[in-house]
Amino acid sequence: MQTSASDITIRPLAGPEELGLFQQLSYVLDHELEDDLATGRRIPAWMWVALRDGRVLARIAWWAVKSGEAPQSLDFFDVDDSLPAAERHEIGLRLLETATAKVVPAGAERPEYGRFLPGNWREDPAAREVVETRLDIMAASGATPLVERLRLEWRPGTPLPEASTRLSFRPATDREELISLMTLVVEGSLDEHTREELLTMTPRESAELMYEEEFETFRSPREWWRIAELNDGGEPVGFVIPARNSYNPIIAYLGVLPAHRGHGYIDDILAEGTRILAEQDVPRIRAATDLPNIPMANAFARAGYVVFERAINMVWK
Repeated sequence: MQTSASDITIRPLAGPEELGLFQQLSYVLDHELEDDLATGRRIPAWMWVALRDGRVLARIAWWAVKSGEAPQSLDFFDVDDSLPAAERHEIGLRLLETATAKVVPAGAERPEYGRFLPGNWREDPAAREVVETRLDIMAASGATPLVERLRLEWRPGTPLPEASTRLSFRPATDREELISLMTLVVEGSLDEHTREELLTMTPRESAELMYEEEFETFRSPREWWRIAELNDGGEPVGFVIPARNSYNPIIAYLGVLPAHRGHGYIDDILAEGTRILAEQDVPRIRAATDLPNIPMANAFARAGYVVFERAINMVWK
């Protein structure tokens, strides 16, 4: 299927062999595309380009957690930044709306848009223009900002935090135990995605959704998942989910139960999760937290994690 307007052709990729065409423009996740296509997390029908005489002027792509699922996020959207601003906007918006109409079923919720950003994107005029160009096009299509996030990384050679002297750790007993603890944690959460979910579902439903859509997809050992308990009575105070996703070792989730917040247990729990992954001789440990979640950001900093990027998420309501 091709949609042409004036001298612009908008179409999906014909197949994986056109990956080189798609990569005429660049983004920090380009290195993941080949494997995503091979594993079915991405398909050519979800990867679209706007062309003029064989030159890519804009591109867009969606992604899913695993093969066979519907697209779950819009994670590639680029325009040729050498074009005049008005032309960038017009072509980008036309590509966005044309491709979305074909990829997202009529009446279905549009997948969230996410983009990774340089850590100093607001202070760097060139980086800021690149980011704002894309966000402005998304806004013109009806998207609104949801949250800005810090992307963090622990690197080998960074001193590991000391083991806790006041908490003990054990693997989670089963799915029900972990979901029950998660249900308590999501109430009062500072995570914007969780707060959005709680507008339309119960804390238990939010916890189950997170477990099913994220935790169950990890192929790393579930024995890594840890419940933190008080040494003097065995009462749970929180938990941490160290794991490997399809790309990196990660701290997938960390929670402190409401009754035990304010005592600094977040540091003990994060230290345990970090040590579990570091013992696997990993090249890095990735994590992320919302910019407004200052307690979590501060805990990562104390544990030796550094901000290497930011991310912005936008949604259509």
